[in-house]
Amino acid sequence: MADIKEKELTAPVAADETAENVVEAAESAASEPEKKKNVPKINTIEAKHSKIKVFDIINYAVFIILTLIIIIPIWKVISDSFNAVGVYQFRLWPNKPTFGGYATILTTSKLFRPLLNSFITTIAGTLLGLLMATLGGYVLNQYDMPGRSFLSYFLLVTMIFSGGMIPEYLVMKQLGLVDNMWILVLKHGMNVYNLVLMKNFFEGIPASLYEAAKLDGCSPMQIFYKIVLPLSKAALASIGLMFAVTVWNDYSTVQIYITSREQANFQYMLRVMVMDGDTPTTAYKVSQSTLYNAGIVCAILPFMMAYPFLQKYFVTGVNVGAVKE
Repeated sequence: MADIKEKELTAPVAADETAENVVEAAESAASEPEKKKNVPKINTIEAKHSKIKVFDIINYAVFIILTLIIIIPIWKVISDSFNAVGVYQFRLWPNKPTFGGYATILTTSKLFRPLLNSFITTIAGTLLGLLMATLGGYVLNQYDMPGRSFLSYFLLVTMIFSGGMIPEYLVMKQLGLVDNMWILVLKHGMNVYNLVLMKNFFEGIPASLYEAAKLDGCSPMQIFYKIVLPLSKAALASIGLMFAVTVWNDYSTVQIYITSREQANFQYMLRVMVMDGDTPTTAYKVSQSTLYNAGIVCAILPFMMAYPFLQKYFVTGVNVGAVKE
């Protein structure tokens, strides 16, 4: 009986000790993984920070070098355009500063008409290209349109195969575009690559917007003008810049199809001036090299001035249609 009483008295105490041990073991087991997790986390974060610092240094160094490789030649051209002495040497500052090169370019009468032609054809070509790309991309985005797949494949084939220079010249001649500056507008008015980009961008617009507009009674063209175009500012800016640069810099088309200098653009006259040595007579004491560089700066200046205002749209729309959700 005494043994039984002793067991009854010690049993609750042992049970309490056992419960306490279990709780302590559970707490220690729960705290050990946290300790184990915390230690490697600190080491991992420190290691990541050290790796990121090294990567940042290398990244900045590489991009600084690439920036200098791009900027130094441009700065060299700008510097030489203000240098009255045309010496072929590596100088980042003009030896004899002068504005004679730019004054000659701006006062030469035979460059007025080509410069005006370049502005007219660039503006008209950009507007026509955007009109064709947006309308074509919107039409091909209509999945219920008959013949949609056939038209898509037909346009894609033109990106791979072309008729060649002679058939193209005969077509342009039949259209009356030979020796006509409007060939720069019509030739670049249809660009399948930009059309596909716009089509892919339109596919990224939520279908619920199209359905809501249809329920409100909008026609397909009203949806295009009131919903699609306002949402496509980034794509329009980036693709419009592509069209503008293409038309502005095109001198090979002028060289092949245009014989009259009154119909030529500024890029072609600049090429004639640089390659053929046909520099304008000047009353300023500047060398031919100064005139060459001044003409190059005048050719790239419009887009250098416009790009900062379009940069935010261009960065947003440069990957138009590249990412699908």
